Parts: sequence; structure tokens; C-alpha cells
Amino acid sequence: SWTHRVLKMSLRKQLGGGSKARKKMVMSSAQIKAVAIRSVKGVIRQPQAWVPSLAFPLFFTALSSAAFEKTRAIPGFPEVSSFVAFLLAATILQGVMFGSTSAGTDVAIDIESGFFDRFLASPISSLSLVFGRLAGTVLLAAMQALLFTVILMCFGATMKGGIPGLAVTLLVAGLLGGAVGAFAVTVGLRTGSVEAVNGFFPIFFALVFLSSAFFPPQISGGLFEVVAGVNPLSTMVDGMRHLHIVGWDFSKAASAIVVSAVLFFVFVGTSLVALSLRIKK
Repeated sequence: SWTHRVLKMSLRKQLGGGSKARKKMVMSSAQIKAVAIRSVKGVIRQPQAWVPSLAFPLFFTALSSAAFEKTRAIPGFPEVSSFVAFLLAATILQGVMFGSTSAGTDVAIDIESGFFDRFLASPISSLSLVFGRLAGTVLLAAMQALLFTVILMCFGATMKGGIPGLAVTLLVAGLLGGAVGAFAVTVGLRTGSVEAVNGFFPIFFALVFLSSAFFPPQISGGLFEVVAGVNPLSTMVDGMRHLHIVGWDFSKAASAIVVSAVLFFVFVGTSLVALSLRIKK
């Protein structure tokens, strides 16, 4: 296959003399690169997978900003120039979570078609399969965050954290995209079913709305405030939002990065376990 040809060519160029440890490291990096290139090209070739994750969040933001613009006058609402500025972090979160499940559906499709068995029969490490597969998802998430930022800044959104704030936003988006993608890969590996992966979409949808993404929990109060307070998505949204509407704050940036990184590595771990179990079948 194309992936195997790229892998062989890369290994011929890089392998030569040297220690076994070096050869192993070079081989692993070449494997990740080959699978990553296939993953990125797969994302580009499937507009039906990423166009809705771009269009729907923007459409929802347009509707929400028109309907809830006057809520900025409610006591306790963050001081923002427009409701669009408040929704920038929510738009990024929504788009990333909706678009990142494609990694799991791709795995399920490969399993259903039998192509995944060819991967398992080749000398590719489990780590390369997982990280390479997630490369396209992480790239898509970061590009979505950048595109949403540019578009919404034309309609009143702000980036008062400057370049560092934008960099943190892209990093958090990429890590979150990788985390959601790794979770979807876990489901895809365990079930081998596209329908099973897509069945988790309502859960992601609910998690977004049970966070501080679209409205300040402290104003609503009650059960919503409690649930949003323990929802890790709220930490990421609040961190990014502070960088967007207030300015640079190291603690806010760090908290958003740490939470997204923890989710990423946790679900990468579950995907590696799921891959190990599938190999043993």
C-alpha cells in the first residue's frame, strides 16, 4: 500500500549504521510519519467529515449571538464587547469536539474493510498506529480554532491575550481534538463499528452544553452550576475565554493546557489498551 511504500523509502534514507536504539527510534518516527501522512490526507479527502464541524458551530454562534446579545446586561455577566466575543471559546470547543470523532470512524471503516488487518500484519508499533492516526485529528482541531478565531474576530470577537493567547488557544484545541479523537479510536477499536462511534455524538453534544461554554454557570445557579463546575470542559473554556476577553494570564492558560493534556494522554492510553486487546483477538 501507499503507506508501506512511504515507510520503506523513509527507512532506507534514515537507517544505516548506528546503535540498535537509534535504529529503533528512527523506525518508530518513520512509522508515525507514514501513518500521520495517511491520516492527514484522509481528513483532506473527506470534506463531509470536517465541513459540518466548521459550518454548524458558526451557524449556531450566529443564532445565539442574535438571540442572547442582551444577556450581557445581566449583573455578573463577564464584560465583553459583544456576545460573539463571549462565544469564541465555545465555538472552538464545539467545532473541535464534533470534528474529532472522524478518527474513530476511520478506524472502524478500516476494520470493517479488512485494511486494518494489513496494518497489524506489518511491522508497525502500536504507538505509531495510534499517534499517527491522531495526527490528522490534531491538525484539523488546530486549524478549526485558527479559522474560527479569524472569522469571529471580523464580527466582534477579541484576542486580548495577543499572540501567546492565540498560541495557547491552538494548543488547547489540538490537545482536546486529540483527546476526543483518541476516545473515538478506542470505541472504534473495541467495536469495529462506525455506528457505535457515531453513537457517542449525543454525549459530546451534552457535555458541551453542560459546561460554561454558552452561559456563565454562576448566573444560572442550581444544578447547572454544580455540573458545569466539575465538567473539565469548563476549565478549558474559561481559560481560553479569559485570554480572549481579558488578557494574558499564566494560571488560566496553564490550567486549560493541563486539563486538555491530561485528557489527551488518558484517552491515548485507553486507545493503546484497546489496540492491544484487538491484536490479541
